[in-house]
Amino acid sequence: MAKKTADDDALAPVTLAVGQEELLLDRAVQQVVAAARAADADTDVRDLSPDQLQPGTLAELTSPSLFAERKVVVVRNAQDLSADTIKDVKAYLGAPAEEITLVLLHAGGVKGKGLLDAARKTGAREIACPKMTKPADRLAFVKSEFRVLGRSATPEACQALVDAIGSDLRELASAVTQLAADVEGTIDEAVVGRYYTGRAEASSFTVADRAVEGRTAEALEALRWSLATGVAPVLITSALAQGVRAIGKLAGARGGRPADLARELGMPPWKIDRVRQQMRGWTPDGVAVALRAVAEADAGVKGGGDDPEYALEKAVVTIARAARSRGRGQ
Repeated sequence: MAKKTADDDALAPVTLAVGQEELLLDRAVQQVVAAARAADADTDVRDLSPDQLQPGTLAELTSPSLFAERKVVVVRNAQDLSADTIKDVKAYLGAPAEEITLVLLHAGGVKGKGLLDAARKTGAREIACPKMTKPADRLAFVKSEFRVLGRSATPEACQALVDAIGSDLRELASAVTQLAADVEGTIDEAVVGRYYTGRAEASSFTVADRAVEGRTAEALEALRWSLATGVAPVLITSALAQGVRAIGKLAGARGGRPADLARELGMPPWKIDRVRQQMRGWTPDGVAVALRAVAEADAGVKGGGDDPEYALEKAVVTIARAARSRGRGQ
C-alpha cells in the first residue's frame, strides 16, 4: 500500500509519487484526479510521458486560462525527462500556479535525483510507491485491500491468495475485489481455494513436468517464474514428488491398457499416457536418485536449509539429469 506524507491534501500544488509499483503509482494519480473532479467536474487532466513534455510545454499547460479551469498535469517517469525540461519543472516548483495540481511520478534512485530533491525541498506532498518484492509485503497489501473494502478475511485466506496469485499487485487487487463482490460473510481459505488455488498448482506442475521430461532449461525457467510470482516452494516440491513417484509407479506396474493401469495405480487414464511419454529416459536408479533429491529439497524449503530457491534448483537439475539416465547408459 502507498505510504503518504502527513500533509495528505490530494489537491496540494505538487504531488510526488516515488517508486516502481505501477498499481500504487496509478492509484496516486487516480486519487488526485478524483479529488480535483470532486472540486470541479470539468477538471482538465493531461497525462504525459517524458517525450511529450518538451521544453516550454509545462509553461503552456500551466499558463492562466480565460476560463480559470482546474487542471491536473501528470508527468510519468519524471526521472527520464531531458535536462532542459527538468529546468522548466524546477522553475515551476518554486512558483506553482493556482488551480493546477502537478503530479510527478518518479522511479526513485540516482537517475533524475536532482528533480526529486528539488520537489522535496519545495514541500511537495509525497506518496511512496515501492515495489513489493517480499511475500510479507504482498500479504500486508492483501489484508489492507480487504480492510478498505470493509470485508473480513482470515489470515489463512490472505496467505492462500498470495500463494495462488503471486507478485502482480493488480491481479491481487482484482482478486480481492472479486472475492468481496462474490462471497458473503468471512472469506476463508476454502473460498480462496475454490477460486484461485488451481493457478499455483498449475504453475508447480509445469515445473515438475519439464523436470521429469529431462528439459533442464525449461524446468529452471518455469521454476524461476513460479517463485517470482509467489508460488509457495512447498507446492513445487509436492509437484516434483508426485511427478517422480508417478514415473516409479508406472515403471514397476504390469503392462496393460491405460484404463486398467489407471485403476491399479490410482491415476486417471490421461495421466497414464502422459507418464508413459515422460518415462522413456528413466531407469530404476534414476528414480531413486530423483526421489532422494526431492526429499532433500523438501527438507530445504521447510527450514532445513538456508536457501529454499537453491534447494529447488538443485532438485530440478538432478531430476532432469535422472530423466536422461538411460541415454547415458546407466
